[in-house]
Amino acid sequence: MMTARKTARWTDELPPLRGRVAFDAALAPFTWFRVGGPAEMLFRPDDDEDLATLLAALPPEIPVTVIGVGSNLLVRDGGVPGVVVRLAGPFAGIAVDGDVLTAGAAALDQTVALQARQAGLGGLEFLSGVPGTIGGALRMNAGAFGGEMKDVTLSATALDRRGARHVIDAAGLGFSYRHCGVPEDRIFLSATLRGHADDDEAISARMDAIRTAREASQPTRVRTGGSTFANPPGARAWELIDGAGCRGLAIGGARVSEKHCNFLLNTGAATAADIESLGEEVRRRVRETSGIDLTWEIRRIGRKGEPA
Repeated sequence: MMTARKTARWTDELPPLRGRVAFDAALAPFTWFRVGGPAEMLFRPDDDEDLATLLAALPPEIPVTVIGVGSNLLVRDGGVPGVVVRLAGPFAGIAVDGDVLTAGAAALDQTVALQARQAGLGGLEFLSGVPGTIGGALRMNAGAFGGEMKDVTLSATALDRRGARHVIDAAGLGFSYRHCGVPEDRIFLSATLRGHADDDEAISARMDAIRTAREASQPTRVRTGGSTFANPPGARAWELIDGAGCRGLAIGGARVSEKHCNFLLNTGAATAADIESLGEEVRRRVRETSGIDLTWEIRRIGRKGEPA
């Protein structure tokens, strides 16, 4: 199903697609920050084959960007060229077989943790403290509260830009701190994770502790993008930010959270430029006071420019 107007000649050469296609499509509603410009083309595929059909036909020079629930994402105000693929319901399946859980890339991390608990699988509780989806968790080796994806991932399945399917083992994923070594142009479809048999009450207690700690230390029910910067070796980003005097710092409608200063907030009228400028000012002040260059953990996509 196609909606809105086509914006470039290459869009006229696309094959029939079963999923939803929209041109000049707003992306802000799909992100936690609720900011940013439109996608030149937004595609929500029906299934793996639908996505592979698009990739096989798409000219190689047309960029492809994948998003999930937009929890750790900043879409710049000028919008995103090419195709934005949003993986949703058809890619959110979860299946458990013994101590192995297979989750689609669009499965919410928290839902995976809950399903694991219901199956009596321990070791995946940390996912209840990770906002976002399994696809994003793979891409950044997401972690929280003592666990991360590299600890539990057996393999992942992905499509390349030609639409060919690849099964990638743990070593091939090239995990390191908040990093995955798989080429950016591969689109994750699913992950196979290993847990261990455990008591439901013990799993529940650990998940309750994670929820309590998260609510006590992090801003919730606000427009934010999760942790803004990765922790440098031997240091904590929030301590460096606090030490640089950035707690509560604001630019336009963007503000550094006073509850946890490694979180940036959209107070209601921020643009993506406000948020990114604030992040860069935080980096500048931290570099000036500590000599440490913070690395963005939030993924930033698209063109800088005026809000659409």
